Amino acid sequence: MISELYQKNATADKLYLDPRTKILMCLLVSTTLLSGSPIGYLKIFHTILSLLPFVFLVVLKKLRAVVYFFVLYLFALFVPNLLAPYLPTWFNILFTGIIAFSVEIIPGYMMAYFMFSTTSVGEFIAAMDRMHVTKKLTVPISVTFRFFPTIREEYINVRDAMKLRGIDSFRNPLMMLEFRMVPFLTSIVSIGNDLAASALTRGLAAPNERTNVSNIGFKWRDYLVFGSLIIFYTLYFIVMYKQKVAI
Repeated sequence: MISELYQKNATADKLYLDPRTKILMCLLVSTTLLSGSPIGYLKIFHTILSLLPFVFLVVLKKLRAVVYFFVLYLFALFVPNLLAPYLPTWFNILFTGIIAFSVEIIPGYMMAYFMFSTTSVGEFIAAMDRMHVTKKLTVPISVTFRFFPTIREEYINVRDAMKLRGIDSFRNPLMMLEFRMVPFLTSIVSIGNDLAASALTRGLAAPNERTNVSNIGFKWRDYLVFGSLIIFYTLYFIVMYKQKVAI
């Protein structure tokens, strides 16, 4: 009975990493890829960072997500170059430019997906408390952890209800917009209010120190990731410095 009170790590049997490690990787991948267009050997480093989220998702056997993000990444990578010569300048700026920019965003989004899908709310709050992060930041992000999965559940429920009534997006696009999207958007507002009330009821915003039974901590995998990141960014800045000197 007592053992049931303790929350099991979401990825203990697959690829457990401390939430702080995942937050660090998410920030590094996002900021590095968005720092600018790489030149020379820096393209190799950016390619490695872009492939890193795919590796984590493959290890976790989230093959559906891997295929989805891979197709989306290839689309953003090649479509602008294929369409640019045949489209007017203003359309290239509005359309292909945004798609090309998505190449730098998708890996960071994948790392965020990896972090959200493998970290429970309790683990995240425990990690934030150990880093002494203010409640003004911890509480909204904790609510967000529950927000997106709940939205997905609600959308599936609305979709199934519309299918039972024979309303399909291909046969009745206008009815789908009215009978599926309107209830879904209404539910989003209700879900946000319910989750905010739930967070207050559980005392997440209380000024007193809260106890947390989530078992987090740095393991050998975390230290392996830290060591790899140190080596990677040491080489990255060395190559960047040499390229600037050469210019």
